[in-house]
Amino acid sequence: MTALTRGLATQLRVVHAVALRETRTRFGAHQLGYLWAILEPLFWIGTFWGLFTLVGRQAPNGMNIVAFLATGVLPYEIAMKTADRCSNAISANKALLFYPQVNTLDLIVARATLEGATYGAIFLIILGGEALFAQSFQIDDVLLVCAGLGLGCLFGGSLGLVFCTLSVLSNAVDRLRGPLMRPVFWMSGLFFTAESLPTNVQKVMLWNPILHCVELVRDGWFPSYHAHHASVAYVLGCTVVLLFAGLTLERVVRHRVEVT
Repeated sequence: MTALTRGLATQLRVVHAVALRETRTRFGAHQLGYLWAILEPLFWIGTFWGLFTLVGRQAPNGMNIVAFLATGVLPYEIAMKTADRCSNAISANKALLFYPQVNTLDLIVARATLEGATYGAIFLIILGGEALFAQSFQIDDVLLVCAGLGLGCLFGGSLGLVFCTLSVLSNAVDRLRGPLMRPVFWMSGLFFTAESLPTNVQKVMLWNPILHCVELVRDGWFPSYHAHHASVAYVLGCTVVLLFAGLTLERVVRHRVEVT
């Protein structure tokens, strides 16, 4: 038991060290640094807000339009950015694998943890800033909001693990990943709710786990909105399946990674 505890403590220190390195390499190379991580989602929120204003569209269920867009964009970002960063974890950090304490899973866990912490902080900054500006703050269920964001990060990390291990087997995976994931942007409920969709369209859209995460966050944030079709169990199920596939593939490609 003592050996197991020491091993776990060592791996936690490794993940912490890799996460600190990732912070410097990701944000230290840009003049704007961490500010860019905030400006990117603000750009999307501002763009959709401008389009909504231009066509005279209001947010559904009496929601504040900025908060409505933010609770769509940010859960999407936490899932997709985590998946994107984790998918490049091995190729970007091969030099670290020469250290015997570092393995491929440490790189992926470190990146997923960093993205979750980053976008969790951004969520608080943007929604907190909007509440201060509107002089109004009312949240229905904090735990449901945290569940939606946490599930988005877990799903993104598991998806990134699958892409990361597949990319070791074939370089074509990196080229295909972008086109395959681009339609998800329009299917994740950034500017609509699942409840507002026709039944036949809704059934198709709800296959997307990220839409469930967005719906959970909105359900928890707005007292006036109830996501009747959002399912924590569905997102967890998809995450477990992806984790099983990703961990199996990681065992398959581990020797190839060590050799290269």
